Amino acid sequence: MSSEQPGHPGGGFNPPEPTTKGGPDYGRFIDAVRTLQDHARAVDAPDDVITEAADLLEKVSALLQPFDADEWSSPSGRRMDLPVRGNILTVPMKAQKTPDGRIGGTARFARFHLGRNGAVHGGALGLLFDTVLGLTASVLTGSPRQRTAYLKINYRAIVPIEKELQIDAGIDQVEGRKIFVSGRLCDGDTVLTEADALFVRLKPGQP
Repeated sequence: MSSEQPGHPGGGFNPPEPTTKGGPDYGRFIDAVRTLQDHARAVDAPDDVITEAADLLEKVSALLQPFDADEWSSPSGRRMDLPVRGNILTVPMKAQKTPDGRIGGTARFARFHLGRNGAVHGGALGLLFDTVLGLTASVLTGSPRQRTAYLKINYRAIVPIEKELQIDAGIDQVEGRKIFVSGRLCDGDTVLTEADALFVRLKPGQP
């Protein structure tokens, strides 16, 4: 598939086009899949229960498979009325521009994101910060299309699962197409993780 899509002048990365596809239960559908992921990570069930669950999941996949669509048509990531636009990949979070010109909000890692011993997996933190800092670069500079050039994470303390944590991020510097951003994840007054990143504005048609 070409990186340049018809009607998408930014190439392979573009602002989402809002949609109501999926109807009123799309949010419930996404939440149900997230909950299933948590159970799949946590379950210690008898063999016959796992067998029954596997049968049911295969039936659900068979139900959905005929309706698989490309990324430009699926409502995933385009439901502006839902948290993180209904994107199941993204760590559940809420974020908005603050009065002091930064991005602030909350995030909550689920059992699905467990690394070991109650701590969030480091890769899940990378996923969160790529989302948060990308949002920061876009919202605070008005840039609709950019890609991550680098992302550096400083793991300062254990990040707990299943607890509401605080997000704070801002722009450090802008040099032409380069947008330097940084942010942190906190549990109250405790800084758990810090990150800085470089995002580069895309040229028209650039993937």
